[in-house]
Amino acid sequence: MTNSIEALYIYDDLNTPILEHTYRSRPPSAKALLSLFLEHPPPRPSVIYLPTATPPVTVFSILHANLLFLVPSSTETEPLQVLEFLHRVVDVLEEFVGAPLLASKIQSNYDVVGQLLSEMCDAGIVCNTEPNALQEVVEVPGWMNKFLSGVGLPGSSPSLGPSNPGKSSLNTMPPPNGLSAAGPAIPWRRQGVRHTSNELYVDIVESLHVTIAPSGRALSAIANGTIAFTSKISGVPNLLLSLTAPGGQKSLAHKLELPVFHPCVRLARWRERPGELSFVPPDGRFILAGYEVDLLPIDPDLDEPPAHMEKLFLPATVSLQKSLGPNGLDFEIRLTLNTNFPGTHFSSRGGGGSNRGSGTSTPSFLGNIGGGSSSSSPSLDDLVVTVPIPPSVRYITDIQASRGEANFMPGNEFLEWRIPTSSRDAGNISGTAVLRCTVVGPPDAEHPKEEPVEEEHGYDGNASSRARVNPLQSYYDEDTLTSERRQQLPSERNKPKSRKPQSNSLLMPNSVSVSFSVRGWLPSGIRVDGLVVDSRRSRGLGEGVKPYKGVKYICEMKSAITDFSMPAWRIAEDRMQLFA
Repeated sequence: MTNSIEALYIYDDLNTPILEHTYRSRPPSAKALLSLFLEHPPPRPSVIYLPTATPPVTVFSILHANLLFLVPSSTETEPLQVLEFLHRVVDVLEEFVGAPLLASKIQSNYDVVGQLLSEMCDAGIVCNTEPNALQEVVEVPGWMNKFLSGVGLPGSSPSLGPSNPGKSSLNTMPPPNGLSAAGPAIPWRRQGVRHTSNELYVDIVESLHVTIAPSGRALSAIANGTIAFTSKISGVPNLLLSLTAPGGQKSLAHKLELPVFHPCVRLARWRERPGELSFVPPDGRFILAGYEVDLLPIDPDLDEPPAHMEKLFLPATVSLQKSLGPNGLDFEIRLTLNTNFPGTHFSSRGGGGSNRGSGTSTPSFLGNIGGGSSSSSPSLDDLVVTVPIPPSVRYITDIQASRGEANFMPGNEFLEWRIPTSSRDAGNISGTAVLRCTVVGPPDAEHPKEEPVEEEHGYDGNASSRARVNPLQSYYDEDTLTSERRQQLPSERNKPKSRKPQSNSLLMPNSVSVSFSVRGWLPSGIRVDGLVVDSRRSRGLGEGVKPYKGVKYICEMKSAITDFSMPAWRIAEDRMQLFA
């Protein structure tokens, strides 16, 4: 399996190619590849094989800020490497041309983007994707170059001096401890880094995905965590970040699943002491590590669900009642809020070190969040309940919300209910909020006809009726079925059955999802236990300098889905099969 990238195409929000960069071979053109890519019905996966292309290729794609990135490959390629390369391209472009990444920024900086793509991949082989190392080899024009190029004059005149004075001053600065000026000794950190304000920030963000049964039992709860690190410190620092969990550092090895690390992390230290990250950071913001936590772990040695599955804490839960009212056209959603977050005894470590020699201090991340909340009180924000509406519903009338606002436009697929969470707008956040709605179906559903349904055991003596009534007559005794049919009461046989309840049930939603964000709390319980600068192994930091440190915890819940389409007995059967 080869790991080669043949080309990179970038399209704007109108599917117009704004950049074509070919690395090797002769891949399909950007327009031809896009037409074949769009023929695939949405939702489109990240990897699509196009056999009708010339030559047949596999297309890797990501969508970022309304920009479409495509990479074709005619050979067998490792998908994860190509997708990771695309994400690195997005990060590098945002670093050099600015975030958010827009088509106009790419078009106005073609020279910089071309240099970046050539340095990141050479002849289809991924080479250098670290922003700090790219800053050493990619020439970024300064404001003087842009001004001279705008009036038609060359911007690299020797009499005008260096085009980028800031970058030139950093390059001419003598590297600490006699480092070679030919290139950076550490690939992910540039040389001669100097900051007047030495600061270190740790952001731990967890994205929570939960699926709940109609009975209220959690079927799945996964937290995907990301540790983002911001380093603004001079010289070549050597840092040690310690993580802990409710079960201690020893439980981190079993708690953290599928951990991934930045190349700067020393893996030997993590294997010896799980929870300790020893590294020399790049300059600026970067992703230090990522992990996954199963909040409902299953012990393979047990033949029953673990007891702590019932202890999953969610600050917002929903329940749905369908087919209410005299006509069965109403449904009610009940939202329960609980802001008594467990494990919030920790506080921010911001300002733990002295600011001597670090310039102006920055306030703690967890300080004064949400207007009046302290670092020890998490805040619930961006609370939204989304209800998928069946396509047969024309519109919804009589929308009554006890808190917040609910909106639904005819033709939309979702009803959105936004609930304020600030104490100034909503009073006490904890409690219960109720939303009740009435649906209106197609015109023929407003006055359904009472169509009598043919008797289940009807029999008129002809062959077609006999085939319909008893399709398995060769497996049963016909005389027995006939005698049972005759014993049925005439009133039950002749009673017409209405299709109205069944038609109204098709207008009811089958699931409800809730999303929110919490600042100052993580569902996994992971927190920063310490961040230490090893002065003996660090170089160029300066004596007596203690950087300012800040920590931030954020939980983002994008999809807490409560599915009411599956009967409770079916869920119980699935659980029995799972633990059989």
